[in-house]
Amino acid sequence: MARVVVEVMPKAEILDPQGQAITGALSRLGFAGVTDVRQGKRFELEVDGSVGDEELEKIAESLLANTVIEDWAIRRIDGDA
Repeated sequence: MARVVVEVMPKAEILDPQGQAITGALSRLGFAGVTDVRQGKRFELEVDGSVGDEELEKIAESLLANTVIEDWAIRRIDGDA
């Protein structure tokens, strides 16, 4: 078994109201120096050796990310991580 992480983030040109809300909250709580926050999603999948990169890309594009407004990246994590 292997662990795969799929990270999904709003595209740079897409407004991120959740990130803006977090930025505002940090300021109100007295945390200075944070000028922008982008909020995304992280998925961890446990896969067996039969699941290749091409299939993982199909999973990300068809289920985990809205490719119109989100970018995604896949990385495999070694068993020791």
